[in-house]
Amino acid sequence: MNASRENIQALLDDNSPERLEALAREAAHLTRQYFGRAIGLYTPLYLSNHCASHCVYCGFHSHHKITRIKLSAEQIDAELKAISRTGVQNILLLTGESPQATPLEYLKEAVTLAKQYFQGIALEVYPMPEEDYHALYLSGADGVTVYQETYERTRYAEVHLGGQKKDYDFRWGAPTRLTRAGMRQISLGILLGLGPLASDLCALYSHLRELETEFPGVEYSLSFPRLRTIKAKSFAGTPVDDITFVKILCLTRILFPRVGINLSTRESAAFRNKALELSVTKISVGSRTTVGGYKDPDNTGAPQFDIADDRSAAETIRYLKEHGFDPVFTDWRRIENT
Repeated sequence: MNASRENIQALLDDNSPERLEALAREAAHLTRQYFGRAIGLYTPLYLSNHCASHCVYCGFHSHHKITRIKLSAEQIDAELKAISRTGVQNILLLTGESPQATPLEYLKEAVTLAKQYFQGIALEVYPMPEEDYHALYLSGADGVTVYQETYERTRYAEVHLGGQKKDYDFRWGAPTRLTRAGMRQISLGILLGLGPLASDLCALYSHLRELETEFPGVEYSLSFPRLRTIKAKSFAGTPVDDITFVKILCLTRILFPRVGINLSTRESAAFRNKALELSVTKISVGSRTTVGGYKDPDNTGAPQFDIADDRSAAETIRYLKEHGFDPVFTDWRRIENT
């Protein structure tokens, strides 16, 4: 299929059950062909909710009157230890968009601590210069998640009102800087419900094609987080329903048979279970979106977004095994990055 904006829009507008069924069958076939029934597992750890940017849809943004928390090295270690007991060997370290509160040295220390417990270490933090990404790579980080959120510049400016994140071009260039810095894994994505859907998908696919052409040795994955409520308040301008989301997941698999597709606990257990049969190859498990939510499960601090799938890691792993999936705790062994 030609992934033009017009073709994508036509697919999204096509409500034919036959068309959806055909998409689902093709996507499921390709997923089994290239990935079998292996499902990669990871757990996110929020290190800090300090943020200097004003993104209107985020629970951490700088204008929210919330208690700001930044984990100390001792607290990070305790959280990592608690997560490692689940058996999951891939960790995603997250912060708000604040280089001042969570500077490079802080992130390097967090990565160094994570190496004691995890084989795969990725980050989802503010965009950085290439030399800072390389420093994180040398510390032991393997990958970075960086979403453009929306590729439509006018909409981007409307929802990013202050801070470093206002700089569209610096964020757009982050994946290129990451590859040049040595990172092995890069996850791209858009925030569904934020911008014009067909245009955003077309731009995301084009961005990925460019990266694959220029840097073919990198492992790429895509994520499509849907805008979710924050303590029951909705920020979605154009909500994406389940049928539309299924179309997006299936279309992405058909266009990119070998690319990983991630799905977080923003989605319900029921939806995630169904998506695993179609195109999803990596999921977060046992997630907490508050800072310091693993050693203290009763932590009720301000979340970045509300979780929809609240199953524990053990419950999710049990479901995968009972339904014929192969939960992958880690797919490589740590080597020193040089």
